[in-house]
Amino acid sequence: MIFLNRMMEQLVNFVIRPPRADYSPSIDLLEQEFLLKGRKYTRKDLQVLNSRGHVLQCSHYMPQSPPEDEPLPCIIYCHGNSGCRADANEAAIILLPCNITVFTLDFSGSGLSDGNYVSLGWNETDDLMSVVNYLRTDEKVSRIGLWGRSMGAVTCLMYGAQDPSIAGMVLDSPFANLNNLMMELVDVYKIRLPKFTVKVAVQYMRKAIQKKAHFDIMDLDTVQVAKKSFIPALFGHATEDAFIQPHHSDLIFKAYTGDKNIIKFDGDHNSPRPQFYYDSITIFFYNVLRPPDAPVVPEVPEPIYFDDALDMDDVDEDTLYEMLGAVRPPSSTNTGSSPAGGTSSDGPSSDSTEDALSQTRSRWQMSRTVVPVDLIGKEGDLSDVRDCDSDGFEGTSSCTEAFENGVHSSHSKVSTPNNDKTWAPFIQSGDKLGGVLPTSPSYEQLFASEPTNSDDEERMVMDAIAASLHDVDIKEAEQKTRNEVRRTAITTSTNSSRFDTFSQRLRSTFFRSSRRNGSK
Repeated sequence: MIFLNRMMEQLVNFVIRPPRADYSPSIDLLEQEFLLKGRKYTRKDLQVLNSRGHVLQCSHYMPQSPPEDEPLPCIIYCHGNSGCRADANEAAIILLPCNITVFTLDFSGSGLSDGNYVSLGWNETDDLMSVVNYLRTDEKVSRIGLWGRSMGAVTCLMYGAQDPSIAGMVLDSPFANLNNLMMELVDVYKIRLPKFTVKVAVQYMRKAIQKKAHFDIMDLDTVQVAKKSFIPALFGHATEDAFIQPHHSDLIFKAYTGDKNIIKFDGDHNSPRPQFYYDSITIFFYNVLRPPDAPVVPEVPEPIYFDDALDMDDVDEDTLYEMLGAVRPPSSTNTGSSPAGGTSSDGPSSDSTEDALSQTRSRWQMSRTVVPVDLIGKEGDLSDVRDCDSDGFEGTSSCTEAFENGVHSSHSKVSTPNNDKTWAPFIQSGDKLGGVLPTSPSYEQLFASEPTNSDDEERMVMDAIAASLHDVDIKEAEQKTRNEVRRTAITTSTNSSRFDTFSQRLRSTFFRSSRRNGSK
């Protein structure tokens, strides 16, 4: 029971309380004044208040001497579940030379901002709205774009569907549906629980998260949101991402109604992004934001990402490579600039933004996503069974029978190892994901007669999980017995075959001997 309690707590923390980024603005952010490509930039730290009364710690990177009387476009960088505003260092280095300013924040519950919980995009959408409203009042800011990674990408999707004035979005590794993601992680991290039991646990988690963080995990369905979004979007996903698998971006991309393109690249969820991906981001944001005084981009060979958005007929090749020099410049002499070390003469210096990215990564890894689910411990090493769906065993537990046969009443009885009966709510397998269940019974009916206190809820779920684990152990023992019987039968059959062969050889020997004696 202690192990199960710890497991449930970790599953809840996976959603609302992952490890919080611990960083120092004076050490981990870019300097308040620094040189990049021979031009001076500054970091302005500020605070924004969200609608829930939380103070959000923010930073705005911009040229020290912006163009007079002409506002600049701005990108808002949105970090992952265990990230912070330091994750935007790379974005600033990439986009600042293109006259695109970069705004970054610690979401509520992350980094140095107020708040106790994150919500994987739900409440973060409100934080993003507060930042956008702040920037709308800044006369030095023109168009606004969004760049999000993991949780931040989901936040951008959720907000973009509400605000069509956003000029463009870069969406790196978003998940399609939080409930489906959690079910996939059971397989990825080899959690030894039948999938039916996990579904019961997810319903427990749903209620616990609603009480603590005040949002419903079933509402986080970005595929449905993508159908309402018309903002130009550039998707990116690593092909070896095991945390949020690439098919999540594929599902969102297919449903997305606006101009779109998707780029796949080598790596995993947290690996540094390749240079060609950053090149694509630079071109994308340049074309949707149209920053002033920046080199105009020429027509480039295929692929063209957006037929309408990327109108590049009026540009020349020299200015393209001048702009991309901010991302992948040719070899050049050292000008003594220090992208991350300000004007310090002791800091590393380079004209190349690619070198600056390398130096920045040595200080802070961009958008690390931490998964605090570690259910394989000494108290219960359950990693030897990989696919523990009840369908993998002959017969089913009473829990699984109730689920697979379809439950038409609001609850079903569950057998426990001590033969007690406890009541557990079930969601029919045909129900669609979302905040409102479309079929009978309704969500309210499903939970109408559930236990009224947290102790009863916890006992209910733990008994259901214990029953399923007990069923798994019984099925494994039965399978082991069947395997032993099968091996015994095979051994007996083999011995019998060997005896028959020996008898045939013996009779053949006697027959040949008698023939030789008769011939004499």
